[in-house]
Amino acid sequence: MAKTPMGKRLANLLQEAQLSLFGPEQSLLQSVAGAALPLPPPAASPVVQPPPAQPLAPLANPRAQREMSLGGHAVAYELKRARRRSIGFVVGAEGLRVSAPRWLPQADIERALQQKSDWILRKLVEQTERARRVQAARIEWRDGASLAFLGQPLRLRLDPALAGLHWDEAGRVLSLGLPSDAEEEQVREPVQLWLQQQARAFFEPRCQHFAAALGVQMKQLRLSSAQTRWGSASADGSIRLNWRLIHFGPAIIDYVVAHELAHLREMNHSPRFWAVVRSVLPEFEAAREQLRAESIIAQ
Repeated sequence: MAKTPMGKRLANLLQEAQLSLFGPEQSLLQSVAGAALPLPPPAASPVVQPPPAQPLAPLANPRAQREMSLGGHAVAYELKRARRRSIGFVVGAEGLRVSAPRWLPQADIERALQQKSDWILRKLVEQTERARRVQAARIEWRDGASLAFLGQPLRLRLDPALAGLHWDEAGRVLSLGLPSDAEEEQVREPVQLWLQQQARAFFEPRCQHFAAALGVQMKQLRLSSAQTRWGSASADGSIRLNWRLIHFGPAIIDYVVAHELAHLREMNHSPRFWAVVRSVLPEFEAAREQLRAESIIAQ
């Protein structure tokens, strides 16, 4: 059956549709000044899967004005009309957002949603699972709480009889001179400051090791608190590493360090760049996959 002019136009729109994902799962960023390692690195191109068999847990989107059935699931979404040529789909922590040209009929928007329903449902499930993982990983800043340090659990102990912080490496206990009922902020601030100090002490020798192995010169190492990047490199030789990497094991930290220093030779993510990374970390893929799988860190 021949397509109508509107049908052809809709097909073209769908080909141009922007399928992006809010939050930390972003594509690798490149710029003239430098290159960045997003938080976390992107997964391989996903295989289209059938809609989930179980009902979707609702994602609270305060701006959703519309709802329709996709694959047997009621999906609420926010619709924004704008001066644009294509339909855009974004699935974020709050649910689905659709951006469409002002002139496009609502029926055509719904037809596009139906055609992309597998992708939309899969991303909604991923976001729901991510929210569950964030909640499970949330650190409770209190006496007896546990958090990851260099890939292993560390327990917090509050003791008003102590002064300052005391690190028992053998028992993996960090003791703070605070009352057992101290407020979360009182606990979080000194612990995070200690973690940042440990991060710099651990990162610097690893940077020196990989810089020598790669034959590059790192001019400066800075710690970052970015919410969307594990690290970045600038053409002037500056490296930034997210201090929260200290939660991960040494193999993952080495991957991020080698990744950023490799950019001082290849300011891109071309096959040449990955060959540079492989020259110092022959099995870097394992650490990269582990970083992708474990990259939910609530603070």
